[in-house]
Amino acid sequence: MSTQHLYGTPAPHPSDQDQSSSTPSSSAPEKLHLTSHNQYKTPRLLRDNLHTNPLIQFNSWLSAALDPKDGQPIVKEPEAMTLSTSLPSGIPSSRIVLLKTVDEKGFVFFTNYNSRKSQELSNNPYASLAFYWREVSRQVRVVGKVEKVSRQESEEYFKSRPRGSQVGAWASPQSSAVQEGEVQQIVDEKTKEFGEEGEIDCPPHWGGWRIVPFEVEFWSGQPSRLHDRFKYTRPQDSQESQWEINRLAP
Repeated sequence: MSTQHLYGTPAPHPSDQDQSSSTPSSSAPEKLHLTSHNQYKTPRLLRDNLHTNPLIQFNSWLSAALDPKDGQPIVKEPEAMTLSTSLPSGIPSSRIVLLKTVDEKGFVFFTNYNSRKSQELSNNPYASLAFYWREVSRQVRVVGKVEKVSRQESEEYFKSRPRGSQVGAWASPQSSAVQEGEVQQIVDEKTKEFGEEGEIDCPPHWGGWRIVPFEVEFWSGQPSRLHDRFKYTRPQDSQESQWEINRLAP
């Protein structure tokens, strides 16, 4: 069995990408062993730096990532987050979705209500989120209970989407097995049905989910893996309770 030790992540050559996209690579190792050791160095994160409300603290970090100042690096797509859901039996699944709103209650994203993630959230209404902003060595981890946003919120956001995305929401039976070309055929049919002008209504099977947190952790990378970590917690059933903040060992 071959083993490959990786000491970095160089960008692939175009020729390599072309080849890998058409046929499996015969030179792929059977085992990968990662031996790189990146050192993180960010300004220290101290208790006095933190807002008492983790949602406001998150907005501060996200704003800095979206609009960096004083020579800070640009974070690419900081709204991308890993959403983890699970079956009632405990089997988890994760995927990347895009954050669309942070309001006074929690974190909102939009999706097809018939998708796997939505089915799991309907049957087990808890989820976790993870944001990783590599360029600034920051992470945010969220755990909370989920709820559907109001129909009005879903419809208002749907109106802001590009027309192609609106058609796609009607066309795709998300997470269902399909035949090659089947989705494109439905898209073409829906595009013809809706035409090039006029408002497209929000599908009844499409809308937003809000993760209402009861645990939020902020992570700031430091040398020698001695990272700064702070966790906010409050009772699951009380959104009015004060947040408790504790520093965690790295």
